[in-house]
Amino acid sequence: MDIVIPSAGSIGVFAVAATLLLLTPGPAVLYVVARSVEQGRIAGLASVFGITTGTLVHVLASTLGLSALLASSALAFALVKYAGAGYLIYMGVRRILAKNGTHASPLRLPRRSLGRLYRDGFIVNVLNPKTALFFLAFLPQFVDPARGAVPMQIAFLGMLFTLMGLTSDGLYALVAGTAGLWVKRQSRYWDWERYVTGSVFIGLGVTAALASGRK
Repeated sequence: MDIVIPSAGSIGVFAVAATLLLLTPGPAVLYVVARSVEQGRIAGLASVFGITTGTLVHVLASTLGLSALLASSALAFALVKYAGAGYLIYMGVRRILAKNGTHASPLRLPRRSLGRLYRDGFIVNVLNPKTALFFLAFLPQFVDPARGAVPMQIAFLGMLFTLMGLTSDGLYALVAGTAGLWVKRQSRYWDWERYVTGSVFIGLGVTAALASGRK
């Protein structure tokens, strides 16, 4: 069986988009930062591994779900791409309009064992419906059904995103664990973070919608 992956151009655009998303902290990153600040780098990394394992579950679910959808109707798959682009824009607008109190700063969290930290990270991520919706919206934007083997393309992109997320979250854990007190004092950052995050999601959604339209 031939290995089919997205084109080099699609992978490049995907890598840039994924990097922008991963560098704009969301709830998972804030959770990792909070754990690292309170318990150190090892605790932060334990949380990262738990979150990453949860991400793999979402990648598998997206691969199976989107593949079944394409098998039933190519039109339905195209509609999912447009709906996904719209959902990304919605996420961006909602993030910008969110009150600062929602994720304004890393919260103080009770101390946990490394095993508990891994489990908590896994549960928090795998049970988050927003993460599942994100993958269903994000991955199809870079899949080309004409190349064939859509499940393989989706799985490849999902695994690439997971590896990039493991790397970026790990760096957040190391930095926050090393400079815990400094991170706590950066209140201004947590005030404008939502505008950066929201703008990235909106830009990605608009770009995805225009790209789908040209196809």
